[in-house]
Amino acid sequence: MIQNKTNPYSIARTSAWLIAFVLLGTSAIWGKIPVFLFLNHDFGRIADNFMLGCTYLAEGWAWIPYLIIVGWFLKKDKGIIIYCFAISTLLTQIPKQIFFPNITRPIASGIDPNQIHTVKGVVMHQLNSFPSGHTATAFTIFLLTVYLFKNNKLVLIGLIYAMLCGYSRIYLGQHFPMDVGGGIIVAIITVEISKRLRKNTNDIKEN
Repeated sequence: MIQNKTNPYSIARTSAWLIAFVLLGTSAIWGKIPVFLFLNHDFGRIADNFMLGCTYLAEGWAWIPYLIIVGWFLKKDKGIIIYCFAISTLLTQIPKQIFFPNITRPIASGIDPNQIHTVKGVVMHQLNSFPSGHTATAFTIFLLTVYLFKNNKLVLIGLIYAMLCGYSRIYLGQHFPMDVGGGIIVAIITVEISKRLRKNTNDIKEN
């Protein structure tokens, strides 16, 4: 009898890959600006405030309560959490600052500003668009949580959280969909590297 080896993390990772491919693929086929404008709609004040909340949940500071709650209170591996934070930051900031420093954000890309939905009070950045750091943070937290807890229910909950955070970057006019797709790939690579680093570290300790 063949056993089903599918686990929650595999499902989460596959889902993340699919979303990234859809965002990058549609941007490549139809162009990053048309896809952005298609998704960047004004859904009203309630949606504005909700999306602001979603984007705050993917700020870099989110790692601090995550480490405290998951690492210390729930007794999960603190090392892999720190690895994920560090690697995600490096894989996001190095491309932004070194390889793609002049890739413009929507507001500076030549689109008529009247076509872009923005939210009052949100500072509109102009450069360092690829990849989306907020998206990388959200999807890294999602994938890492599923990996640590191995709970199928967390796949859906975490995926909704990560997708909302990623979409908030488009909704707020801060990133193109391709930037969000890039952030998702950063997250996948981050968790995979962190898993291997933890394994190597544990092997060294055992020897």
